[in-house]
Amino acid sequence: MKKKILIVEDERVVRRAVSLACEGAGYAVLEAATVAQALQRIGSETPHLMILDLRLPDLSGLELCRQLRQQGSRLPIIMLTAKTDEVDKIIGLEVGADDYVTKPFSPRELVARIGAVLRRTEQAPSECDVVVFGPVALSHSRREVTVHGRSVHLTRTEFEILSQLARQPGRVLWRNELVNLVWGYEGEGSSRLLDVHIRRLREKLEEDASSPHYILTVRDIGYKLAIQ
Repeated sequence: MKKKILIVEDERVVRRAVSLACEGAGYAVLEAATVAQALQRIGSETPHLMILDLRLPDLSGLELCRQLRQQGSRLPIIMLTAKTDEVDKIIGLEVGADDYVTKPFSPRELVARIGAVLRRTEQAPSECDVVVFGPVALSHSRREVTVHGRSVHLTRTEFEILSQLARQPGRVLWRNELVNLVWGYEGEGSSRLLDVHIRRLREKLEEDASSPHYILTVRDIGYKLAIQ
């Protein structure tokens, strides 16, 4: 059965271009021009992934993303943003979006990002289990992270980055290596995207995000997880 992609975009030309790219890659397409229509589609059609524009007539895409995550929805979300909307990209990732594509977009890049997000969200849990560093415990099989015994909510992408670092503690993962492990490809802005997620992970897991003890930057190379 074809995977269903929900496209939430009020500009007909853009929506059609996204639809054609998705259909050409073998996906079934659902369309919505407003947040109200999107919610109806989510409730009745159960899409596998949503491509969400941030500028919608009835409610912002950011607010829709925030509401879905607050309700516990794990629907993968790729944001559509203007090339200059750096702040919106960062906020979107912080409220739980999995990735973003800038307009005007390359159909090839869009399809690559859809495939990478779907692969990441459908991975079976690993048999190897708990990694502990300081007050933090990560369970690969339960996809759960706790700090001082209390569960901490990570987005799908945040968990995947931490999981990749935890599989090889102490080893420096080159930036492009980590991007490929998490997203499955290197694209425009992927390095910046990684930095945003690393910052968010530190804010959630470190005592002082500005002076991290566990998720460390290795200058000009990449990141590593220090097990102390």
